[in-house]
Amino acid sequence: MKLTGRILHLLDDPSALRAQIEGTDLEPQGREYVYGVNTDAIISGRACTYGYTGDILGPYFLEDFRDAVNKDDIKNGGFQVVVGGHAYGSGSSREVAVVAHQGAGIDLVVADSFQRIFQENMVYSGMPFTTDRGVLERLKAGEEIDVTSFFEDLPPFFREVATHGGLLPYGTKLLAGEVKPTYATDRAARPMNIAEKIIARNTWTGPDSPDGVGQVEPGDQVLVRTAFRGMHEYTTGMVVDLYRQEWGDEPMYRPEMVAAFEDHFVLISHDAVQDAVKRVRLAPAMRLTEEMVEAAEKNGIRVHGPGRQYPPGVCHRVVVEDYALPGEIIVLTDSHSPTAGVMNAFAFGVGSTAMSFALRTGLIPVTVPKVVRVEVHGDPGDVLSPKDLILHLIGDPFFREEHWRESPTDTCIIEFGGPALRHWNVDELSVLTNMTVEGGLMTGVVEPCEPIADFLRDKRGLTEPPDMVSADPGASYAKVIQVDLAEVPITVATPGDSRNRAPLASHGDVAIQNVVIASCTGGSLADLRAAAKVLRARSLADGVRLTVTPSSTDVAADAEQEGLLDLFRELGAVVTPPGCGSCIGNGPGIPNEGEVTASTTNRNFARRMGAPGDVYLVSPAVAAASAVTGRLTDPRELS
Repeated sequence: MKLTGRILHLLDDPSALRAQIEGTDLEPQGREYVYGVNTDAIISGRACTYGYTGDILGPYFLEDFRDAVNKDDIKNGGFQVVVGGHAYGSGSSREVAVVAHQGAGIDLVVADSFQRIFQENMVYSGMPFTTDRGVLERLKAGEEIDVTSFFEDLPPFFREVATHGGLLPYGTKLLAGEVKPTYATDRAARPMNIAEKIIARNTWTGPDSPDGVGQVEPGDQVLVRTAFRGMHEYTTGMVVDLYRQEWGDEPMYRPEMVAAFEDHFVLISHDAVQDAVKRVRLAPAMRLTEEMVEAAEKNGIRVHGPGRQYPPGVCHRVVVEDYALPGEIIVLTDSHSPTAGVMNAFAFGVGSTAMSFALRTGLIPVTVPKVVRVEVHGDPGDVLSPKDLILHLIGDPFFREEHWRESPTDTCIIEFGGPALRHWNVDELSVLTNMTVEGGLMTGVVEPCEPIADFLRDKRGLTEPPDMVSADPGASYAKVIQVDLAEVPITVATPGDSRNRAPLASHGDVAIQNVVIASCTGGSLADLRAAAKVLRARSLADGVRLTVTPSSTDVAADAEQEGLLDLFRELGAVVTPPGCGSCIGNGPGIPNEGEVTASTTNRNFARRMGAPGDVYLVSPAVAAASAVTGRLTDPRELS
């Protein structure tokens, strides 16, 4: 690679961004880079409905970023290199974020650190990247750099994939028996934590060899056998297109253990959605949905959705209700796949290329993570929720600043344990695992506990549930954190990033006009019950809109039977069928101009909910109390 274009520095000052777009080449010395450039900023959910190729997405790369970038600005600006700060690529698993770079003419990404899924997507699709800022001076000096030299800094498996031209060509050679594991398979056993044990027992050891190794360690890169695999409308078209390009009509590995979910787009046509949103998003979204259904039917993949053979719901909730089991490897093309870690499983999000690989081979690459054990003690009382706890945790400098990281390809997860887990059911505990990704982590896993056993018996109907996986005595951890719930405040995430934690008590003067109780994080039966408890015998404040979206068909049915949905309707709330909705800007609850939102969702990136406006992440009880008062409110303040 030789520098023939320009270098774009993603600086925190919008005027500096605008100056670069208008032709000024700035030096970054003394300037602050944007922290956590996220995938919603790289390519918006709206643009993702248009398609998944570079020519379609390139014009929308970084559109609206810091309110300083317009459509086509980057593509037409002659930029060849993008430079970012820490946590580059936060957020979604959408591989189209990488495609958008390529479509805008970007040949290299330089950043202080990358988030896991985005980094994997770059490796698997062949996008050059580095954390070495010295490369910039070399390029500016006119040096021609062999980008394959960046592979030398990668772990063995990543290097192997890169040298084979990407993950899918590597998969073809694997199926032909032409590649062997890049890691030792004859390993003596050692004490392991839960994640290590699940990974080790599912590790591929080569053609015609049984899965499983004696042990794995943090930093190892291995291939593991998947159980359930899932996709949704945003991603299935790209997944199957990549699959077709590499393998044509070759059969998928165990398609009966794959599902496609019609969940992200099902609420765009709702009467409460603004006409302007429908005009832009509805038609292309329906095209992607049709593409997903056609691909699923052709390949024997079950489809969950309205009017389909299998019931609708947010994919992550349905996976917990119907598919995930302890000890399994579970992957979906969505960053919030860690939800299923609540089932004592190892569940994580992947990009489209990785899913294509998994559909054909049944395997998925895993960088064995560092594990932080969080032991929870005490009593949450009537109001403190898992949402407060996880916002409190991921906002801690240890996670926010990635103090666990030692190398660019390190990954990290949380193992949740301790006696206080018994205070919450699986609905509530799933909020902990779901939102680990918001802290820049790969996933979360819950140790064996009574709530999981109860759920497997009562909800899943398993009279003899599978054995759960426990950590071995003497297992090692990157850190052990003891949490006393008495010391955890009612917590909010302030606008821009889920890691922007703050005690609710310091934001009681924030006026709220829009309240959303929804999503894979905030639309469970437990969430609806918590909100209803606060709202019962009260009314909404003047000028406050309330939207309630159950997360699955089962949740909606149970909430209807308990009278919860009628309670919300009688208050004047918009109550929708199950779906993702306004969390991704595709349903009722999208902010109107000038509104501030209190939401039980898991992500509050700028414009993620489909429009500009501040979004505070809160628990269901706080959301309900805020709807009553019209400001961020601790429910204990209500008389």
